Amino acid sequence: MARPVTERRLSEIVERLKRLRSDLAIAEEQMSHFAEEADDARVRAMVSETAIAESEHRSAERHVMAMERHRGDLVAEIERLESNQDDLLDRLREGH
Repeated sequence: MARPVTERRLSEIVERLKRLRSDLAIAEEQMSHFAEEADDARVRAMVSETAIAESEHRSAERHVMAMERHRGDLVAEIERLESNQDDLLDRLREGH
């Protein structure tokens, strides 16, 4: 791969990593918020012992699980891009 192409790909990866890391920070903040809501809903469901409270608890738990999956996807993509970035940097160091 020609050096200019490698440098362009590196630049694209750097920009993508910046966006993903920002998205990850937001996802972690949201996940924390949803986890607190799920905890509150769990306590309300235990105290009230109503079907509505239990339904709200299950719904809150689904939100937490969805955010955990989203966060996992972001982390996996960041790891993949960091690996690609390392490979491209190695190529540049080797003079390719």
